[in-house]
Amino acid sequence: MTLMAVFFVLLFASVPIALVLALSAAFYIATSDNSVLFDSFAQQLFGSIENYGLLAIPLFMLAGELMNEGGLTRRLINMARILVGGFRGGMAYINLVANMMMAAIMGSAASQIAIMSRAMVPEMEKEGYNRPYAAAITAAGGLLSPIIPPSMLFVLYGVLAQVPIADMFIAGIIPGLIMSALFFVTITLMGLVHQYPPGKWLTFAESRQALLLGLPALAIPVLIIGGILSGLVTPTESAALASLGALLIGRFVYKELRFSHLPELLKRTALNSGMVIVLISAAGVFGWVLVYEHVPQNAAAWIVQQTADPFVFLLMVVAALLLVGMVLDGIAALILVVPILLPVAQADFGISPYQFGVVVCLTLVMGLLTPPVGAGLFISAAMTGESPMRIFKALLPFLLMTLVTLVLLSWKSELVLILL
Repeated sequence: MTLMAVFFVLLFASVPIALVLALSAAFYIATSDNSVLFDSFAQQLFGSIENYGLLAIPLFMLAGELMNEGGLTRRLINMARILVGGFRGGMAYINLVANMMMAAIMGSAASQIAIMSRAMVPEMEKEGYNRPYAAAITAAGGLLSPIIPPSMLFVLYGVLAQVPIADMFIAGIIPGLIMSALFFVTITLMGLVHQYPPGKWLTFAESRQALLLGLPALAIPVLIIGGILSGLVTPTESAALASLGALLIGRFVYKELRFSHLPELLKRTALNSGMVIVLISAAGVFGWVLVYEHVPQNAAAWIVQQTADPFVFLLMVVAALLLVGMVLDGIAALILVVPILLPVAQADFGISPYQFGVVVCLTLVMGLLTPPVGAGLFISAAMTGESPMRIFKALLPFLLMTLVTLVLLSWKSELVLILL
């Protein structure tokens, strides 16, 4: 109780979440009879990040930065125009298709929201869409990032659950397509209310040019997903290849990337990935203290008393994690809940770790777009100059469809496991 009290006091005092986790753990050790744990404190800090799989996180971030700086992102958006640009409300569909392509590259919902907000919202405004709606579609596209491979949350979950990261990526393909389809339906239904601006199909010559210019950029997601599915490369190796490919294409094919841009680009990547790694390290120490206090065992005993149905159990997990995701960063929350709930899911309910991982990661990433913390919501607001609450109101139909996806994935494990 003392540990959790200190945790929430620091959290609501706006202390950075990594410090909240590390200081709470240190406070618990200092005020308990277990001061001997201080001897292992530094070891636990470093032990949490001593995993080769975590190297994929900065590499996927670097690939996204290189693609945006090198003009690859813009070419992918133009390719999306070929597929859906002529429908009424074509820019809304283009936005979603482009987000699907970027989700297969970025791996980070927050990074994807930032990059796509800069690229798509001004374009949608030019064609007559109101800014909150344009920002909401772009932010909703960020929800695809944690389940369409690659995914930083899947990388971290694979490390925590000790399951192959490549298999986690494969498990996310069908759920990602299901949620994308539901988002397309949402855009269509909302178009009946908002009366979208008419779309415009590209001419044959324009389509041919967009296709030819976009093919080199399309090679990056094909390289990532194809390499992993074929077993030729690991997820970490695919991230390294994607970064190299984005660098070469941006510099020598599109000729938009300058080597003089690299120091600033590498600095952004180092700062963003450094924050993630520090958070993982601190959360590892906090989780270590929770395990020492038998929190997982006590939670397991309580949950098993409530239900014996795996579907009901997963719905309970979704409900609880929606609340957790509103106040905790998704990575920190994942590190805290997986050691507690995954053993219960497997031992007491026979739930596959892949199904559990997809459900948990998607639930937690919803917290990026929900108050009061909602980092993705505030990123979208900062990138577009729009009010966070107006964006949130426009987002509600997409969040509802995400919940529908979670119910389907909790109900039918085959939707996750079919490709494994």
